[in-house]
Amino acid sequence: MDLALLRTFVAVHRAGSFTRAAALLGLSQPAVTSQIRTLERQLGRPLFHRRARGVTPTAIGDELAHKAAPHLDALLRIAETEREAAGALRTLHIAGPPEFVCQRVLPALAPLVGQGQTLRTALKADAEEALDGLSAGQHDLVVTTARPRGGPVTATALCDEEQVLVAAPYWAALVDPDLLRDKDAGSPAALEGIPVVEVHESLPLITRYWAAVFDALPEAAATVVVPDLRAVRECVRAGAGLAVLPRYLCQDALDRGQIVSLLEPAVPPLRTWFVVVRTGSLALAHLARAHDRLLRAAVDW
Repeated sequence: MDLALLRTFVAVHRAGSFTRAAALLGLSQPAVTSQIRTLERQLGRPLFHRRARGVTPTAIGDELAHKAAPHLDALLRIAETEREAAGALRTLHIAGPPEFVCQRVLPALAPLVGQGQTLRTALKADAEEALDGLSAGQHDLVVTTARPRGGPVTATALCDEEQVLVAAPYWAALVDPDLLRDKDAGSPAALEGIPVVEVHESLPLITRYWAAVFDALPEAAATVVVPDLRAVRECVRAGAGLAVLPRYLCQDALDRGQIVSLLEPAVPPLRTWFVVVRTGSLALAHLARAHDRLLRAAVDW
């Protein structure tokens, strides 16, 4: 059986689409369609059900993918090893939110640069956009708090991120700490009148914190909206209002007394970060190294 046909078949099986598989393989969509039809004729069985949006594998298709994919991945690993031995390293394309990529991901991967690895980053605050780019082959690896469900990607939990309710000392002095801790009295009432700084009009971080800690929804609208948590931190430090920030991003300012934690709940709200790659792409040596390095670095995050 032609390995090129099997390679195309596995790409379509993982991508769920002839179009996406064509982009990943560097082929035209008609060429991918033709190769799949050729393979189906050779096997005498249909491998995919054609849908309005993409394809789904038949039982025969799933069985063939289960048998063929590990062997094709092994061949790819051998080819990549030979490629690297010849001194040809692939560029690693990374995408994710600007603050996490800058504060966590790039420092963790920096030692790979000393080993000859080249990096390119796309700072994407929109998780859906980043994941769509990953599926389309624009990125090799995405870090996100949005765990993808299904599709041609594989997600691995990276770390948990503690969320902290913070404000400048001026605003913190106006808050009644007893009222803030008293759920029966409606804790958010202690924060009325304090401006809110957020990354989006929908208040994603504030809403998640209020639901987890106060069992309520926020009533105030954002006073300052800026789509970068580092900018949110600086606004809070300068006295613009309160915000919810990841502890790793604000711990230094907390230690210096530039901002204050308004509440330390017994069970702090957490967000889980995931590192996401296209299914099967960890056969690429440069990607597997970066993936492993991130997982090991995240133990200390």
